[in-house]
Amino acid sequence: MIYKVFFLFLIVWSAVGQEQSFDEAQLLGKKNMALEGAEYQLLSEVIQAFEKMKKAALLVGIDIKVVSGFRSYERQRAIWNRKYKANRQAGLSPEENIQKIIEYSTLPGTSRHHWGTEIDIIDGTIESQGDVLLAEKFHEGGPYEPLHIWLEENAATFGFICAYPDQLQRTGFNYEPWHYSYAPLSRPLYRAYLDIDLKRVLTDSDLEGSSYLTKHFLDRYKTSHIMGIHPALK
Repeated sequence: MIYKVFFLFLIVWSAVGQEQSFDEAQLLGKKNMALEGAEYQLLSEVIQAFEKMKKAALLVGIDIKVVSGFRSYERQRAIWNRKYKANRQAGLSPEENIQKIIEYSTLPGTSRHHWGTEIDIIDGTIESQGDVLLAEKFHEGGPYEPLHIWLEENAATFGFICAYPDQLQRTGFNYEPWHYSYAPLSRPLYRAYLDIDLKRVLTDSDLEGSSYLTKHFLDRYKTSHIMGIHPALK
């Protein structure tokens, strides 16, 4: 536990004074970036750090497998629209629909997966069945409990932090024990993202429910969801 706290401190300390400027299109997932990878894509530095973490986990029989890396704005919009249409068919009102989606999924243009620094991961040694990204599968005898325990003890030493931990003081998206962020790169991206006017950039006629994304809602969403992350990622 002492080592974990120490490495979390290093991640935060190393980012102090390293504020950078980023292309807005990059922050929104609308820019072709220099990504690497075949089955999934990430920034080069993230790939290198992940491979080191993967090798360390293999020594104890855990094969960390990425099931989702970079996602473009268009890909996130497709996910959003699919869920919105399904919820509408189930009888949810527009307001209920949006609130249901943002329990786990982000508005396109606001996903951390747009940055090439985020990974959703499972243990590849275990045959996957059904929806693999369920919190109960990472706890109390679930198939990915050993992975979860290992990540809790070791991920920070490689720069990876659980973006949406199970902490009572955190708001926004539900607990996601599978979502890890490479803090040395994602932290400055996050800081830059906070300056974006969401109402201006999220005007998209092809986005289901867009007319209900008022300035009041987006301001609240930024505070509760975008900022509702692990403190070491701020």
